[in-house]
Amino acid sequence: MYILYNHPWSQHARRIIALMEEAGLEYELRHVALDKGEHMSPEYLAINPDHQVPAFLDGDVTICQSNAVLRYLCAKHDLEAWYPRDSEKLARVEQWLDWNQCRLAPTVADIVVNKVILGERGDKEALARGEKNLTRLAPILEAGLEGRDYLAGDAPTIADLSVASNITQLEMAEAAPSSPNIAAWYQRVSAIDGFAKSMPKVQMA
Repeated sequence: MYILYNHPWSQHARRIIALMEEAGLEYELRHVALDKGEHMSPEYLAINPDHQVPAFLDGDVTICQSNAVLRYLCAKHDLEAWYPRDSEKLARVEQWLDWNQCRLAPTVADIVVNKVILGERGDKEALARGEKNLTRLAPILEAGLEGRDYLAGDAPTIADLSVASNITQLEMAEAAPSSPNIAAWYQRVSAIDGFAKSMPKVQMA
């Protein structure tokens, strides 16, 4: 059984949960109380020295980057539908995974951390930077979905689970893009059973 150290508000953990649910894989969730500093405890640092969630354990294998976990599970369980072998579709999947990690994720962090998590204590300059960057990034995603139901074609892949988990974070901050292609795509991804099951079951305070 896989072990996933997580927090319900971690989009990085939720994208892994979504895939495991869709693939019917057995897993155990272990909550990391970020508000109590458990991610900085010696016990957790021994698992993930980078003190982030999630951390994924498969026996002696430990992986602490969510997109790497998605790829690992697809490779191990031959989940070709979620991680296609066709070179063109695979290139699209990899492109969007990298774009999400390198471009969208920092912007989402600027917005969500400083608007939702920290609130009045948030860094106003970082929030403004995130909002400005989002106005540049959202049209890229909108254009990438033109003529496609999903990021790599007519079926969802791990790229959709990964990117959509960040859109969920933006929804929490009331900052999610509402352009037509993105809105329709996000609705389709939200209807995926595993994605729905990965969503937090409690409201953020």
